[in-house]
Amino acid sequence: MVVTFAPVNFTTEVKSVEIHHGALSEVLPGDNIGFNVRYVSVKDVHRGNVADDGKNDLLMEADGFMAQLQDGPKFLKSGAVAIVDTVAGKLFCVESLFAVCDMRQTVAVGVIKAVGQ
Repeated sequence: MVVTFAPVNFTTEVKSVEIHHGALSEVLPGDNIGFNVRYVSVKDVHRGNVADDGKNDLLMEADGFMAQLQDGPKFLKSGAVAIVDTVAGKLFCVESLFAVCDMRQTVAVGVIKAVGQ
């Protein structure tokens, strides 16, 4: 299988896909996996890059996105919902679902409605 890492646009071949040091034949969305790739140096791919199989064109670069949480709240607290418009400092890669982590804790999850490019 050939994968492309975004947003660095580095393409390479996958040698194997693993979960907890055991081989996998299929990976589903949400699976936390590891995989071995050929011809990659630590300078080519970085933490936070996203891998795409290249066949379905699921990933896209973005400079921001609008996500579904409730429209127009004055503040957000635990369990609250809002529409959030984000602007990034540099291009990044997004999928249709997202999670925001802070200090290794998930603080928000949502569905991306629109992407700015």
